[in-house]
Amino acid sequence: MRIPAVVMRGGTSKGLFFHERDLPTDPGTRDRFILAAFGSPDPYRRQIDGLGGAVSTTSKVAIIGDGAAHGVDVTYEFGQVGIDQPLIDRRGNCGNISSAVGPFAVDEGLVTPTDPVTIVRFLNLNTDKVIVAHVPTLNGRFNPLGDFELPGVPGTGSQLQLDYMDPGGAVTGKLLPTGNLVDELKVPGVGTLQVSMVDAANPLVFVRWEDLGLSGLELPSEIDADSALLARLESVRAHASVLAGISDTIENATLTAPSVPKLSIIGAPRTYTATNGTVMDGVETSARAAMMSMGRTHNSYPLTGAIATTVAANLPGTIVHQAADRSRDQFIIGHPAGVLTMTADIVAEGSGWKVNSVSGFRTSRRLMEGFVLVPDQRLESVPA
Repeated sequence: MRIPAVVMRGGTSKGLFFHERDLPTDPGTRDRFILAAFGSPDPYRRQIDGLGGAVSTTSKVAIIGDGAAHGVDVTYEFGQVGIDQPLIDRRGNCGNISSAVGPFAVDEGLVTPTDPVTIVRFLNLNTDKVIVAHVPTLNGRFNPLGDFELPGVPGTGSQLQLDYMDPGGAVTGKLLPTGNLVDELKVPGVGTLQVSMVDAANPLVFVRWEDLGLSGLELPSEIDADSALLARLESVRAHASVLAGISDTIENATLTAPSVPKLSIIGAPRTYTATNGTVMDGVETSARAAMMSMGRTHNSYPLTGAIATTVAANLPGTIVHQAADRSRDQFIIGHPAGVLTMTADIVAEGSGWKVNSVSGFRTSRRLMEGFVLVPDQRLESVPA
């Protein structure tokens, strides 16, 4: 099987982009093709026989379709492709990959370009939410060149603005999945933790650094090197998944829904050292955070996670609101690779809140275009 594909970098992730029209219509065959294209499942966790990069941030797929029936330019379905499991998790969205949808749509001729910025409206099918991308264009093509620096990505690029419209309840249907600003989560082997759960663009569970015995100065490599700590973190995430109603059992939370909710370790601003050795001044940030992604520490901070974090910081009573410095109009997240600046339009509505939009910035680049080749027998041997 030979299917056209594009490798796109979006933010601090990259993935394979397909046109929906080019993929097999049978869902099982389509998933087997995608898994084989990535080289999954690979018990050695290398994806050596495919195009995956052996980490969660490079094992992602985007399927782009016609958006006319939905009143948008294109539709976009995201899949987190398992590395050592035959799994494509579609329960949430990826903000990094979302940032490449607009550039892909422009370069594939799916929208009419309007230099110097082309607006691309797309519907994320995972969450049924609309995202508006402000795409820099030059001579009718996406222009990737610029001076915007995105921590976690070498060099600079053009600044892409993404507006997430009405992102609340993207997966669970509720901004606060449990109805509470703070919950007590009992986790065997860890104890009883105070957590906050917010679903905006993606559902996140927030837990304090100190409640996990951490200082907030740890690098991702230090966290990932501690297998016992990783097990505790996954246990917290899995128990939160059940409490939020995303999974029915702790076991299924790990086996069938490893990508949502995501877990964020959060705390007050502090001075720490980023992964590139730069000392980050806590005075210049609103909070210090790190996120887990498919059982490992994310080397930067996913955009959908930043959206939920920004929203949580604006909801009085959450542990994010308690910890954050809210003296600025913008919310600046200090994460392992640097800082991420976000803005939000949130208003009180009755006894709750309405999130009109949350905006963030990313860069993107088209890396490769061509065909993905999968032997026919792989479509039979790879379980879906």
